[in-house]
Amino acid sequence: MRAEDRLPDAVNESFIDGVRVRKGTVGAFLLNAKVWSDRTSSEEARTIAEHDIVDALPALRALGLFEVLSIRDDRLRAFIDAHQ
Repeated sequence: MRAEDRLPDAVNESFIDGVRVRKGTVGAFLLNAKVWSDRTSSEEARTIAEHDIVDALPALRALGLFEVLSIRDDRLRAFIDAHQ
């Protein structure tokens, strides 16, 4: 399946099991995870990334992301597990 098969260009969101999932959710999570995990990131950037990660977790779970991918960063994995 290609991305446009799941969400055509003109569609920016979908509902999976009643959870709103916006286009770009996984990409944003990956970028936020990098900022959160980077010890050289400012405290402000890490805090923003942390809030954005927590906000995205319902959508990421609805997509099944953590059922097929595992997080290698132990701290990030523990942080996400704590917000299950």
